[in-house]
Order: sequence, then structure tokens, then C-alpha cells
Amino acid sequence: MAEVVLFHHAQGLTDGVRAFAETLREAGHTVHLPDSYEGKVFGTLDEGLDYARQTGFGVVKDRAVAAGEKLGEGELGNGLVFAGFSLGVMAAQQLAQTSTAARGALLLHGCIPVSEFGESWPAGVPVQVHAMEEDPFFIEEDGDLTSANALVASTSDAELFLYPGKGHLFTDSSLPDYDETAATLLKSRVLDFLKD
Repeated sequence: MAEVVLFHHAQGLTDGVRAFAETLREAGHTVHLPDSYEGKVFGTLDEGLDYARQTGFGVVKDRAVAAGEKLGEGELGNGLVFAGFSLGVMAAQQLAQTSTAARGALLLHGCIPVSEFGESWPAGVPVQVHAMEEDPFFIEEDGDLTSANALVASTSDAELFLYPGKGHLFTDSSLPDYDETAATLLKSRVLDFLKD
């Protein structure tokens, strides 16, 4: 069974993020949910992004990375799967590329250029990227889709899954963008990934 560190999106540690974690736990995995918003949850994406902007995107990411590093240094040692929803992808991807504890990465609704955190994706660290094919946040020019395609082209350890639709946070069951069909398929792929 996998040990997963799951980083929340810009609206905070919502009920939908907690429900996603619970799905993984029900399959037998251990899931850690660091809260880089210190208990704050926002009703809209704009409100959450405003908070991240005011706090500093770097500060939010650093809080998440510090929590992930602490888990990696603890009794878990190595074998952590770092996962992130949208804003949480920043920390998940940084840790997947830089932590010796990394066993895998799940990048949901986002992907950052690999060059942001190193010269190349680390060998032996499998990664999945999931997003909707018309998500305006994901497909903007020279954005996440470009980064995801480059990642997949650079290593046989990477997979990109695109789902029909244009919702951004379609895996969060507590938000309007939730798409049950796409989220169910994504969860099945994630659970298969975590078995390996």
C-alpha cells in the first residue's frame, strides 16, 4: 500500500479534497493532508487565489513543501507519493523531483515545467498528469498542457490523461466543477497507479 502526501488546491482543504483522500484510504492507502492555508477554506476559486496572492504563492508552496519534507525525513524514510490538486501541484512536483523520499507523483489539474525544479524528471519516479481537455487554466498558451506534453516526451515514466470537458477542479465533489464520470475514471487510474 502507498503512503500519499496530498496537497490541496487554491480553495483550501475542502470537503471534496478530504473525500478524495478518503477514497484512497478506503483502498488501503495512507494519506497525509498538509494544510498550507492554516485552516482557511474559500467558497470560490477567485477568493482562494486572492488569499494565495496576498499571502504569497511562494509562502503557500513553502509551507506545503516543508510539510512534505518533514514526512520524508520521518519514519517513512522513502516511498512517498506526492500528489497535488492545481495549486498543490507546485509542492507535489517540487518534492517529486527533489526529495529522495519520492516514489511517485500525481499532478491533478496542473503541471509545471520540469526545469523549474531540476534538469530532468528523476529516473524511476513514475508520474501521472490529469486534466480536462478544455480547462482554460490548463490549456492556456505555453502553460500546463505544454509542460505536461514536454514531461511525457522526456521520460517513459510519465503519463498524461485528458478528460472531456472544461472544468478545472473536476475531482472535488464539493465544488461546482465536479464531474462524477471523469472523477470516477481518474480515481480508478490513480488507484491502479498506487498499486504499482
